[in-house]
Amino acid sequence: MREYRALAASVGASVDLGLLPNFGAVPKFDEAAETFGENAVGKALHYSHFSPGLVIADDSGLVVPALGGAPGVHSARYAGPEASDADRIHKLLGAMRGKKVEDRRARFVCVVALAERGEPRGIFSASAEGELLDARRGEGGFGYDPIFFFPALGKTFAEISREEKNLHSHRGKAFRKALDFLASAR
Repeated sequence: MREYRALAASVGASVDLGLLPNFGAVPKFDEAAETFGENAVGKALHYSHFSPGLVIADDSGLVVPALGGAPGVHSARYAGPEASDADRIHKLLGAMRGKKVEDRRARFVCVVALAERGEPRGIFSASAEGELLDARRGEGGFGYDPIFFFPALGKTFAEISREEKNLHSHRGKAFRKALDFLASAR
């Protein structure tokens, strides 16, 4: 929520973002689909049945072509359901051990879905292209950010400011597409 509020503020969007009322009492959505899009749309549609307004949901993760797309939609569970960011990074670095430069390409992907009262309103996707380092760099960010090198800035996502990340990240770009759609629909 903090990230989306910061993203909206960074573009001067006048949207009121809040958590779904009584979210803890709402049945959870099982993110078992094989694509980011299916998970994002499924979540948005599911939770829109419990909200009187527009619902935004996303799914995102890291895609490494040399690993057949892994960790992909399983990015958060790549090293197990209770694993930490450090555990996931450790597992990914192990899988990447010995890979050549051309096999270290990776991209963060995000799909944002909008739904209202059980009806889809929009689906927006974006990615951020980079490469995986063989060791952590930087103290910021979360998830795989410390090993995701972003060539356009010459730094990992863990080394850039929140403002830079909001501008260049997969989630920032997908969310701005959703905001543009909402602004044009008014």
